[in-house]
Amino acid sequence: MAATIRDIKRMTGLSLATVSKYLNGGNVLPENKAAIEHAIEVLHYEVNEVARGLATNRTKTIGVLIQRLDNLFSSTIISKIEDILRGHGYGTIICDCKGEEKLEEESIRFLLSKRVDGIITLPTATSSGYLERALVRDIPVVLIDRVFEDKEWDSIQVDNEEGGKMAVQKLIENGHTKIAIVCGDEQYYTAKKRLKGYFDALEEADLPVYSKYIKRGPLETSHGFQSVVELMEMEDPPTAVFLSNYEITLGAMLAINERDIQVPEDLSVVGFDNMLLAQVVKPKLWMVVQPMEEIAREAAELMLRKLDGGTEEGQITKVVLHTSLTEGASIKKIGKLT
Repeated sequence: MAATIRDIKRMTGLSLATVSKYLNGGNVLPENKAAIEHAIEVLHYEVNEVARGLATNRTKTIGVLIQRLDNLFSSTIISKIEDILRGHGYGTIICDCKGEEKLEEESIRFLLSKRVDGIITLPTATSSGYLERALVRDIPVVLIDRVFEDKEWDSIQVDNEEGGKMAVQKLIENGHTKIAIVCGDEQYYTAKKRLKGYFDALEEADLPVYSKYIKRGPLETSHGFQSVVELMEMEDPPTAVFLSNYEITLGAMLAINERDIQVPEDLSVVGFDNMLLAQVVKPKLWMVVQPMEEIAREAAELMLRKLDGGTEEGQITKVVLHTSLTEGASIKKIGKLT
């Protein structure tokens, strides 16, 4: 038979109130804490989280919504967030919304029905109305990698404009003027920001924008593949391309290998998101890299502060992190702008 709180009481000689206070996260005298923890170990006592949740209105679980479980960025971030939360006694319930707004709204209802203490989300929706249910119930919400225009929320973002601009500036420094970009559609917040960085870099260098070199589409490998094929079949193909997310970069490299396009002789390339891909592809790619560990840590720590009352009521926290550009051998120097 499983040990109970009364078994701990009998073994320690402490009052039921003291044992209960400790088990519910309260402070007790050091000697009482040591006695209770010893009894828990000897008796193999396991906390009934359901019962404790009813008593404390806390379930020690965090709901996590992601766009796609097979997305490298999302899965990497969530894995690291899980590790941090686990270290603070929290479990996670992960919902894969498959990039569908309806599933995202249904997932919020599901998580609230499970009485989660907080919600961390990499949103798919273009407006934040579906999150209002959490707000009404005083459930803290932390956004990752985007913000909403209709309402301010706690968020951890990356400076995507900076990343896009940095990539294109590196190509311009090496003499490229016919620079393509393969990016997401307007519906993607990060895609819009990275495209803005592309425009800014060209504008600052006083270079023209060629609409034919801008390839928008879904954030999928197929888009990266098809876009590179179309770009290189043009009568006047670009000399360089910025591949603005990991799936697009992967698809583009598949096309480059299949069509025997030589990098950087035929096409200079700057990719995005994953340092491992840069290492295994030859030649080594120049890559814009996001600080994934930092994103995960900031998101988890912000959530923990919200749950522990470490932020003022109504205070909105926005953290903006920086990207970096890792050096490779995928850019051909064809001259220098004067």
